[in-house]
Amino acid sequence: MAHEAVRSSLPLRLSASGITDIGRHRNHNEDSVLVRGDLHLYLVADGAGGHNAGNVASALATTSLANYFEATDRAFAELPDVDSFGLLTGARRLAAGIQRANRDIVEIAKTSHKYKGMGTTVVAVSMSPSSGLFHLAHVGDSRCYRWRAGQLELLTHDHSLINDVLEMRPDLDDAALARLPRNVVTRALGMEESVRVTVRSYPLVTGDKLLLCSDGLTDALDHAQIGQVLGLEKSPDDVTRLFIDLANDAGANDNIATVVIACEMAPIGAAPEQRRTSYAPRAPMHTIVDDGAPAESHRDSSPEIVIVGDDDADVVPATSATPSLRDALEAMRTRK
Repeated sequence: MAHEAVRSSLPLRLSASGITDIGRHRNHNEDSVLVRGDLHLYLVADGAGGHNAGNVASALATTSLANYFEATDRAFAELPDVDSFGLLTGARRLAAGIQRANRDIVEIAKTSHKYKGMGTTVVAVSMSPSSGLFHLAHVGDSRCYRWRAGQLELLTHDHSLINDVLEMRPDLDDAALARLPRNVVTRALGMEESVRVTVRSYPLVTGDKLLLCSDGLTDALDHAQIGQVLGLEKSPDDVTRLFIDLANDAGANDNIATVVIACEMAPIGAAPEQRRTSYAPRAPMHTIVDDGAPAESHRDSSPEIVIVGDDDADVVPATSATPSLRDALEAMRTRK
């Protein structure tokens, strides 16, 4: 289990938890999660590929994006929230990090036949401390849901064959649609040298809950069931574990990954994080200040969690790292 707490002065507190589970019908786990409150970064990746390379792709995506955020953290802190083109710098940073992860996966796939064809979906959220926005980026069919004021909303749109067909042919009859495979993803990291990343930005308000998840969860639980769980007055730790249990009880056929982020009122008195004013001045909604334990303090938790440490890119605990995964991470380190 990965867990972070982030406190905010005006007046929000974020708590988050992430977990993956191999499920009851798979021989290995190809899902990865990231919970980095110090970077305001959260991620779920669902890998695929021959020779068990899916776990390599998802772990590389997680590692690469965290490395990118660490490397750009100081420079990003000097940027305005909105650039001279009227674009949100936090959203651009998240999209750029995912593009970097895609290039890393493509390059590693070239190093060995056992990595050929590997890829991964990704859904990631980064918090923008001074603007009170969260930025959401995704590629593939891993999803983000928002629970707000008793209502569940799907914030992502699956990059799948059936959705692509419906965009081009909304009048296609149901019989033809029924013949289309439902599990074909049309975008993923590792497929091409560049990838189209869908990015949106939303305000964060007290009471919000965000769920990032792989299709192992959404194939097992429907919209109403997901809303019922998110609506419970439980901690993110408890909610993520409950999602795993319910999905397995429902006969989930795949690995399951969930990250839950909860936004609550925080005690008054935390010092706000200072950022430069944006190009288009506007009053900030609130600030989010990291006050949680560092991510590495939770490294001895669930054996199916991939956590990125502060120094090198690590997969922990070591028992969950396959030889091919260790080889790929080592290849990425030597290229840096």
